Amino acid sequence: MANSKYAYVRNFELPDPLLPGTFMLFRLDGHSFHRFSDTHEFTKPNDVRALQLMDHAAKDVMEEYPDIVLAFGESDEYSFLLRKSTALYNRRGSKIVSTLTSLFTSCYVFHWPKYFPDRPLLYPPSFDGRIVLYPTEKHIRDYFAWRQADTHINNLYNTTFWALVQQGGQTTTEAHATLKGTFSKEKHEILYARFGVNYNQLDARYRKGSVLLREEIVPKEEDGVQEHAAPATPAPEEAAEGKAAEEDAVAADRTVADGTENEPVPLPEKAGSTRRANKASAAKKKAKQPQTRIDLLHCDIIKDEFWDTHAGILAE
Repeated sequence: MANSKYAYVRNFELPDPLLPGTFMLFRLDGHSFHRFSDTHEFTKPNDVRALQLMDHAAKDVMEEYPDIVLAFGESDEYSFLLRKSTALYNRRGSKIVSTLTSLFTSCYVFHWPKYFPDRPLLYPPSFDGRIVLYPTEKHIRDYFAWRQADTHINNLYNTTFWALVQQGGQTTTEAHATLKGTFSKEKHEILYARFGVNYNQLDARYRKGSVLLREEIVPKEEDGVQEHAAPATPAPEEAAEGKAAEEDAVAADRTVADGTENEPVPLPEKAGSTRRANKASAAKKKAKQPQTRIDLLHCDIIKDEFWDTHAGILAE
């Protein structure tokens, strides 16, 4: 159908490559999540199950896409940093946004029963996504500092607001009026003086958000000798495919003398030989990539300590 008379409509599809040599920051947000959280009766001010579900979905996305080196989540949003050198989907903006957003959403729905076993989904959640390009490391650090500062501001307000409602007996309108124009120090005072809550001792997950970090696994060393993983034994199917590919290569090199010069013997193309070659090439490329793991942290990412300790995040 590629050469049909209707193929001209593809001319209307415009390319949307993202600027090379820049940091790619993908952020997604829950769509109308106030209604979603109310309908599904999330615990206020924080529902740890909902936050853990967000973390799980984000981790699945990072496991699927190795070029994502760092992610930060709060409430119903998550931000993903791709390495500067990434060529994912040839840096096509719409392809990256649509694929990552749909994968995160499907993972969120897929894992819902694990975190809410007694509360079925009443309607499907949705997320919107966008990509922003940043030219320098400073911009990336400032971006994540901005998101973590936003986490603190929102959580301090929500924690104080729901304390006034749930423990202080105020209506939501009265609680908003009480907090109008207040600063962080005053919110801390309300929590401690009225409700005996030391905000700084609350779970760091709520105060600092979630950090997903891709770390390279360094082989252990004992007595100065580095441990190496034993070579994996190929599965019977893989071994058969490898043998068949080798036979194809040997057969292709055979020639016969016809009295003037050597010519290759025509060989019928074996079904699947190209597919086996592609799989072998992909497996070889994957084998060269270092083994990594994804760690979940609830730590400060504003100060220098985090970035100095994990300097490799911004290396490529």
